[in-house]
Amino acid sequence: MRSLARREFCLVLLRRMADVRPDLVAEALPRLGATRAEAHAAHTRWQALQHSPRAPRGLALRSAVLGPPEETEDRRFGDLDLEVRRWPLPLWPHLWWEVLTGPGGGVLQEHLVRAPGSPVPQATPARLLVWEHTLEDVVGLPGARGVNPGVVTRWEVHLPGDVRARFVWGLLQAVDAP
Repeated sequence: MRSLARREFCLVLLRRMADVRPDLVAEALPRLGATRAEAHAAHTRWQALQHSPRAPRGLALRSAVLGPPEETEDRRFGDLDLEVRRWPLPLWPHLWWEVLTGPGGGVLQEHLVRAPGSPVPQATPARLLVWEHTLEDVVGLPGARGVNPGVVTRWEVHLPGDVRARFVWGLLQAVDAP
């Protein structure tokens, strides 16, 4: 896809993360060799593609930007046959971008997940690593309860002791404890 590839897709993801952790996003931009202006341009381009009548839709758009997936998996959910595709991203080598699609390639869910062989230690209630642990790492902890804040890119997990873990695109952004 013209002017968008995996690097620029990382910049698109960072745009929403900047709402919660502008400090971490500012540190990440040089690691991608990017400026704030380039991040803004990538986000603008992505939004234009999302709303263009001529741009590919759903999975076709993700594939046009990210290229062929590293992994593909069929998954059955009740009577529905789903497909899971995963791509490595340059900013987070220990994570993959995962897209869950239904029949016809419609995107049902997409977020960052743990890559195979990741060196990140397992999440525990006492050790939650910002920008390292994913939603899937934390939601499975004892007493964890997922809460949907009503924004497609965000999620929250409440843990015992009134601890709240906040996620953007499935990546832990902040841990709030009393």
